[in-house]
Amino acid sequence: MYDKELVRDILNQILDATQKVISRSAPIKTVDDFTDSPEGMEKLDSICMQLIAIGESLKNIDKITNKTLLNKYPEIDWKGVKGLRNIITHHYFDIDAEEILWVCKKHLFPLSETIKKIIADL
Repeated sequence: MYDKELVRDILNQILDATQKVISRSAPIKTVDDFTDSPEGMEKLDSICMQLIAIGESLKNIDKITNKTLLNKYPEIDWKGVKGLRNIITHHYFDIDAEEILWVCKKHLFPLSETIKKIIADL
């Protein structure tokens, strides 16, 4: 068995990070909104930092739960979320802003909703 309170705390941190990404990316309509100004690039940087934190925290949950918890929620591509963390961290200067925008617009809300479900289920 694993420490459910610790996992719940980590999930709440992930939920907070997903909400930050959703909020920060809301005014971004095209990749140019990221790339055509210093402010846009700062926003991209801050979003990437949150995505790194989300991926790292999910890796920690897998360690704590011996990979038993996240697998119960197959609606999310957990490997992909954790993999995005690796891409951003290890290939930072090659980040595709268009891909980050796509992740923000298509995947963060479902991830957030699933995290809320996991928290409620614990």
